Amino acid sequence: MFFLISFAIASILAIVLHGTTRRFVRNRLRYVDSVQKGIAPWAAGGAAFLLGAVLVPFLPLVGLGTALTAGLAVGSGVAAGARDIKQGTSPIVYGP
Repeated sequence: MFFLISFAIASILAIVLHGTTRRFVRNRLRYVDSVQKGIAPWAAGGAAFLLGAVLVPFLPLVGLGTALTAGLAVGSGVAAGARDIKQGTSPIVYGP
C-alpha cells in the first residue's frame, strides 16, 4: 500500500513538473540563449534532483526515487520547451 501511494505521488509530480517546466521555457525563456544549449536540461534536472534529495528526509511518503523522477521530469520539460522554441511551435503569449 505504501508503495502504491509513493508511486502515485511520483507519477503525478512528474506529469505536473514536466508540463509546467515545458510551458515556462516555451513562454518565458524564449529569448534566453542559454536555454538552447545542450547543458540546460541536465543542469535544470540536476538542480531539481538535488533540491528533492535535500527534502527527502523531511517528507514521509517520498524517497530518492521521487527526487530522481522529479529531476528527470524537469530535465525533459526543459528539453521539450527548447525544442518547441526551435521548431517555432511556441504559442503567442499575451500579457505579462
